[in-house]
Amino acid sequence: MSAACGSSSPFSPPDRLPLLGRAPEDELYRTLSVRITAGQFLAAARALAARLPPAPYVVNLCHNRLYVAVGFAAALLRGQVSILAGDPTEQWLKALARRYPQAYVLAEAPDLRVALPVHIVGFEPERGQGDDAPPLLAADQLAALVLTSGSTGEPVPHAKHWGSLVARTLTAAERFQFESDAPAGIVGTVPSQHMYGLESTLLLPWHAPAASFCGDAFYPSDILAALQTMQEPRWLVTTPFQLRALLASEVSLPPLAGIISATAPLSADQAEAAERRWQTKVFEIFGATEVGAIATRRTTAEEEWQTYSGITLAAEEGGVRVFAEGTPPGRLADAIALVDSTRFRLLGRREDLIKRAGKRASLAGLTQALMEIEGVEDGIFVAPENLDSEPTARLTAYVVAPTRSVAEIRAALSQKIEPAFLPRRIIKLERLPRNATGKLPRQALRALSARFGDP
Repeated sequence: MSAACGSSSPFSPPDRLPLLGRAPEDELYRTLSVRITAGQFLAAARALAARLPPAPYVVNLCHNRLYVAVGFAAALLRGQVSILAGDPTEQWLKALARRYPQAYVLAEAPDLRVALPVHIVGFEPERGQGDDAPPLLAADQLAALVLTSGSTGEPVPHAKHWGSLVARTLTAAERFQFESDAPAGIVGTVPSQHMYGLESTLLLPWHAPAASFCGDAFYPSDILAALQTMQEPRWLVTTPFQLRALLASEVSLPPLAGIISATAPLSADQAEAAERRWQTKVFEIFGATEVGAIATRRTTAEEEWQTYSGITLAAEEGGVRVFAEGTPPGRLADAIALVDSTRFRLLGRREDLIKRAGKRASLAGLTQALMEIEGVEDGIFVAPENLDSEPTARLTAYVVAPTRSVAEIRAALSQKIEPAFLPRRIIKLERLPRNATGKLPRQALRALSARFGDP
């Protein structure tokens, strides 16, 4: 696969791609007790598609990965656009009903939070249709509107076409060296509707030699049970927040081929601890809802990120643009330093970079210094909106650290960061309001500021 910079069309031949690129007997998904083959999955998707009401949009609110996948496939077969959000709040659902009044909802049970018709999704392991070939879909078919997490503002929908989703699946399988003679067993701790979870856990088995676990996999005991269910080579797809909790537990995991992390920066110390404890390799995926996954690195061995095959980067005034097969050129929200057209160093999100007393820092870097303090279980640095315009404005740190005092935390921070970036206030909490992907949406941070007062 290759991408031509400046190409007038984001889609390259072939113009039509199969819904599934797996043999009917290949395993796509697994629960604690059931294997679901490609033939069974396709039969279930076709059966559901035949029952779906006519509508341009479908809001997929299923929780179980298998139901999300069947609903997503059925919508594709009907030419309907799936609206996906990793953490759909009631406020978001109300706004969605106003914006897409012709939409309906797919869910495992009646959902009273949304003022739209609800269609119930079920799954019975039906027998596949033999060698019946999966249908071909146009590469430029609009498959989904994926909502951003809201960590940098209000959630925004981004269009995803079928060709783009297939291309990212194939390049990810190539990067992580998935082999057809030993299909990977994937356990994901992230929601299927989040872009990271959609690409890495839901869609990957459709075209790559892999099977994904469908069931609870958030707490350490759940992750252990899920991994024990999957075949080797096993891969854990998670976040820095969940990996930290897993390391803090006493759980002993079965052999892992690798751990993949995304949604937030992962410290080299944390990656090294995971590699040492479970005798594996830890990789990070760099991406965004706007463009999907575009690059990886092994955290303990590389500072630079390497783009996927067929993805190139080009500097332009005020940022960097991404060129990838199946996707219109997109601009990154992150500040990066290009090494060449396929390698870069991550500096942080542009709005994350701050300047005080002639010195520069990133909120992510300050947060990382906070998290490295012994006894700190969770935390974040927050900048007031008037930090640039008001000389007396200062940073605030919210911290979960039951065994450490504010004075101890401040003293430890003073040994790690410049005095100009020391927080005026360190506020201890029992927990931070993280969403299902481990992120802290801006709306939640604003609620904390309103609760405790601006710094």
